Amino acid sequence: MKPIESKFAAQLYTVREELKTDFPNVLRELKKMGWAGVQISGLHGYDPKEIASVLDETGLGTAGMHIPLQRLTDDLEQVLEEARIFHTRDVICPYLPQEYQNAEGYTLVRQRLNEVARKVADQNVRISYHNHNFEFKTLINGKSALEYLLEPSNTNAVLAEIDVYWVKKGGKDPVSFIKPYANRMPIIHLKDMTADERETFAEVGTGSIDFNAILRWGELSGVEWYAVEQDVCSGNPMDSLQISLENLRKLALSLA
Repeated sequence: MKPIESKFAAQLYTVREELKTDFPNVLRELKKMGWAGVQISGLHGYDPKEIASVLDETGLGTAGMHIPLQRLTDDLEQVLEEARIFHTRDVICPYLPQEYQNAEGYTLVRQRLNEVARKVADQNVRISYHNHNFEFKTLINGKSALEYLLEPSNTNAVLAEIDVYWVKKGGKDPVSFIKPYANRMPIIHLKDMTADERETFAEVGTGSIDFNAILRWGELSGVEWYAVEQDVCSGNPMDSLQISLENLRKLALSLA
């Protein structure tokens, strides 16, 4: 089994503004910081081959790519080419436009993601879905739309990329919620929530979410990457990623 420290990845949405100025240098700084990988959420006008060359130079792994639903259905060949360039198996739908956030829309999304998953299965590519909290507002067959999309069954090829912050924001316990997705979640999103009435984004290990239990579960349940994302940072996003990584390393020591 890979050491857990080699599975810590920075979700690049956290540093999206910095990437627009100098994507290659941000990657080099993240490697110096100690991250094992990054998760790609947009190229900001850069050529994928240029970014891939910096990943190769630094030794950073690619913890999947976030790709909008429309690109998955309309631009799949180019998406697959980018996955090959970045040496990743994982393509994740990160968000759904408002028009899909209803029972009919979720049904269509599950159908489309399964169609894509079937098309790419012979290329060793996996399709996952990343949640927010709006999926908890719609029920389908007595379950949340998120549980419907990620149903662990032989007829559903959509894998999970659970974001534990948004699960808690949706009123669920993250540790309990992730349990059905053992060996169906190659990447999990780690994001903390402030322990005050704001319940806003926080550096991992500084808020109210039990990451010790999440990491223990992940190491027994097939998680290949722990991707840290912080949508909004109170200060410099690079500093926030440094704090999250230091706290994850401390948690990793407690698991040993």
